[in-house]
Amino acid sequence: MTTTAEPVNLAKDDERPALKLVPAPADGAPAERREALYRRAARNARHVITSERTRTLGRLAVRHGMYVVGGTRIIGRRTWDGRTAARYERMIRSCEAAGKYEEIKEWEEKGRQYRAARHARRMDLLKSPVDAAKGVAVATGIGAGSLIGLGVLMAIAEKDPAQTLVPIGTAIDLVHWAVVVASVVWGPFVITAPWLVLLSLWGVGRQRQTAPQWALPARQRSTEGELITPSIVVKAFRDLRISELKKAILAMEDGGAAMLSPIAMAGCGVEVDVTLPSSVSTDEVEPRRRKLAENLGRHEHEVFILKSPQPRTVKLWIADSGALDEPIGPSPLVTDLEPSANYKTGRAPWGQNLRGEPVTLGLYQRHVLITGLSNQGKTAALRSLALWLAFDRTVEFWIGDLKGIGDWRMFSGMANRLIEGPTDEHAIEVTEMVEDAVEEMNRRIQAPAGTKWNPLVVIVDEAQVAFMNPAKTRIYTDDDKVKDGPPYGGSKSTSRYFMAARRIHNQGRAVDVLLWEGTQDPTDQNLPKLVREGAHIRASLVVGTESQARMALGDKAVDGGAAPHLLRQGLDKGTLVVAGDGVELAPGEASMTVRTHFVDTEPDAQEIADRALALRARVTNLPKLEAIEDVDHLADLEQVLAGEKRVRTPEIIHRLKNLNPAVYTDWDGVRLRRLMTDHGEDTGTYQGYPVIHLSHVQKALDGREDHENDLGESQVGR
Repeated sequence: MTTTAEPVNLAKDDERPALKLVPAPADGAPAERREALYRRAARNARHVITSERTRTLGRLAVRHGMYVVGGTRIIGRRTWDGRTAARYERMIRSCEAAGKYEEIKEWEEKGRQYRAARHARRMDLLKSPVDAAKGVAVATGIGAGSLIGLGVLMAIAEKDPAQTLVPIGTAIDLVHWAVVVASVVWGPFVITAPWLVLLSLWGVGRQRQTAPQWALPARQRSTEGELITPSIVVKAFRDLRISELKKAILAMEDGGAAMLSPIAMAGCGVEVDVTLPSSVSTDEVEPRRRKLAENLGRHEHEVFILKSPQPRTVKLWIADSGALDEPIGPSPLVTDLEPSANYKTGRAPWGQNLRGEPVTLGLYQRHVLITGLSNQGKTAALRSLALWLAFDRTVEFWIGDLKGIGDWRMFSGMANRLIEGPTDEHAIEVTEMVEDAVEEMNRRIQAPAGTKWNPLVVIVDEAQVAFMNPAKTRIYTDDDKVKDGPPYGGSKSTSRYFMAARRIHNQGRAVDVLLWEGTQDPTDQNLPKLVREGAHIRASLVVGTESQARMALGDKAVDGGAAPHLLRQGLDKGTLVVAGDGVELAPGEASMTVRTHFVDTEPDAQEIADRALALRARVTNLPKLEAIEDVDHLADLEQVLAGEKRVRTPEIIHRLKNLNPAVYTDWDGVRLRRLMTDHGEDTGTYQGYPVIHLSHVQKALDGREDHENDLGESQVGR
């Protein structure tokens, strides 16, 4: 009687129930029972086929079978290479793909020599049968003669003629026993030889891992990252799913090693140049950065693809696993208690590049733009440059902080103008400050030749607030009516902030009037194209998209490998990509990735600012007045207007400083506007420039006199 098996649970060997044998249905059994037993047998068979143990056995069979097939292919190829000139042909193709044309000539000569030697061997084979026959005849004659001669000597010595044939008999016995031994050994050898050949083929295939990837055993990957070796780099490129690249690597005799330069240590990683075959361009490799990084056992942010001066060559920098998550140490401004700075010849310490080398920035006559997402270290990166430059006592700072949470408060007392706040009114003050810088720039340009001036650095943090400011200028007509004028913000030629920034970018560097801006999330609305392209040094922390990266750094830098959009938000704080002529770039590189030093607001930045302020106080030696007499500011303002209907605000400030330097040294457009608003009047604009109207000053004086008269009458009434 035949039997079938009930379903068996193969999930766990130790919990597997015993196999129950069920008798097969007899021919006369009911149809329902027969059908139930057939379904049970089908379930058993399906369960066995789909079980993990069956799949494991299948993978095992495929793996070891493919080891033998792959080993056969490898041995066959080696044999073919040894018998033909295929090896030299492949080396010639490899050198041609790598562009090593001088080596092609050497391999061609080696191939020619090999073919000549092979031809000589084949010619020798044609004569070998005749030579072999002659050799056998000679050897046989010599051997027989030697044995007979030996037998004659033995017969003479023994005085027995029968000894003459003893040597020949001995030789015949030796041949007989050799045949016996060979016949005994030959059988087992014939049986075991195929298995030995099969074992050797399996060993070669196992060593080269010729089985499919899915059939290979799972490997435990190290959490520390693999050591970067030439074979790993070549395999990573081979598996990039670029068919031409894969074909070229497989066709190379050396397995692609000719593509690589020596792997060199570079900071917290390694660096290697990879020369691509002529059928592959660098543009095909760069978009596959993530795939390449994973093939190298790294995260995407740990592999950087840079342009090399050589054609068809990519320069890879591969970080040690996890090295980029380690801090880089404190800023030299914190550790050096007596730092020195020189605006013209010095370089600001900013951080480290990926190789671990210090990065310094030249700021002489260079406008700066730093952008990125919020809370990624933009203000800290911009502020560290200003803190270093503060140790040059000749530099003057005008700062507008449109975030207003105290990030720049340490410059209070050191900056000639400091505006802090996020409102539209603060944005208006910052706009007027930048316009005052334009007036200062024009004054310097028109100054006599040889006039010297101190560098003026205008810093606007969160500049997008100024660009997006919806407020419009209040224009006073000749009949004292008020109408809306040009907007303070915007990205058009009517925008006051936009035009002021453009004017400084156009001519400011020639007279050391510089504009540094920090802005979030660059778009055409909050960072117009003409403004961002006017900066000499452009840096970007992490941004959201490639289009924003292009806005921040420009097309040239992004096409050259700059990728701030691939930085990790929150994890790569303080890491930025910088482009421009202020940073020393390697030949052929359009940008550099910098891990900036973090200088915290409290207490580091404040302590550095205090040291800079103390240095400035020691060397300035400005006389201090014990007391300043009361000054009628409105009367002085009316005096410097000198009967003119309206005068531009910067010109009025210069006149006030000439009138009374001790009082008006620190005055600016913001302070002058506050004076007018305190007395119920306001400044205005004329043809786009801030002005003070004589009529407004006179109204303020009249209003003050009326107020004083009212107070006097009330006192008399009491």
